[in-house]
Amino acid sequence: MEARAVAKYIRISPQKARLVADVVRGKPVGEALTILSFMPKKGARIIKKVLESALANADQNPSIDIETLYIKKIVVDEGPRLKRWRPRAMGRAYGIKHRLSHITIVLDEA
Repeated sequence: MEARAVAKYIRISPQKARLVADVVRGKPVGEALTILSFMPKKGARIIKKVLESALANADQNPSIDIETLYIKKIVVDEGPRLKRWRPRAMGRAYGIKHRLSHITIVLDEA
């Protein structure tokens, strides 16, 4: 039985979030939470929060054994970009793209 959680419009670039997601993909939930707790990256805090949400979703189903859960799938997709303008020399404008992410975590029993 699967449990999933989705976080949308997260203010981190997908490339930075994928670096963290690749580390915990396929690991048991307890081990993944420990790794994310001590990882010094912004993406680790965000992915840990989504993982805890997926774990809480799994806890709502009485047929799922929480101890045997592992991360079956973790996907970091690109969301929309926030476009901003920054003044530059000689009256020019410079575009800044703030990238957003959609993070999906699927847990399954081993």
